[in-house]
Amino acid sequence: MMGFQNQQVLPAFREMKQLERFLKSDYEYGLLLESHLGQLRGIMNAVNKAEKKLILHVDLINGLKADEYAVEYICQELKPAGIISTKSNVILKAKQKGVYAIQRVFLLDSTSLEKTYRLVPKINPDFIEILPGIIPSLIKEIHEKTGTPILAGGFIKSEQDVIQALEAGATAVTTSRHNLWKTY
Repeated sequence: MMGFQNQQVLPAFREMKQLERFLKSDYEYGLLLESHLGQLRGIMNAVNKAEKKLILHVDLINGLKADEYAVEYICQELKPAGIISTKSNVILKAKQKGVYAIQRVFLLDSTSLEKTYRLVPKINPDFIEILPGIIPSLIKEIHEKTGTPILAGGFIKSEQDVIQALEAGATAVTTSRHNLWKTY
């Protein structure tokens, strides 16, 4: 199974202080949730210098339209470890470019769950990130029905949340909570 070198927690961050904390950590992989186009090259340079790998949430890069052209640019110019997006055309392009392609889905109700089941076979993402990530029964169900590795994110507040997500079958948990970065 594909993974992040057995890393069970993926530090997620929006601010430069959090990025610096990630760069000093023992983690190899991290997730940049929010940025703007003018910051990306400097961030990627710092990440590469620290010998880390970064997954970019393309939908949340200000100054860049989250589409397949943006992914092509990002993959060619910045070479991230992966791309995360709610948009299937973005995920398809990320797969084509050979980086981790992570489909983010918001589980609001049974309709969004059914949409996920229809979408996943068409785009075949490397991972599905489920938000909120605190519903173990859905982590298990989606993993079993799709065969796709699951990342659990959103509302992961405690060690217990991490343990339950991992026990339910999540490959890893994404969290911005620093106390959980230290635990795993």
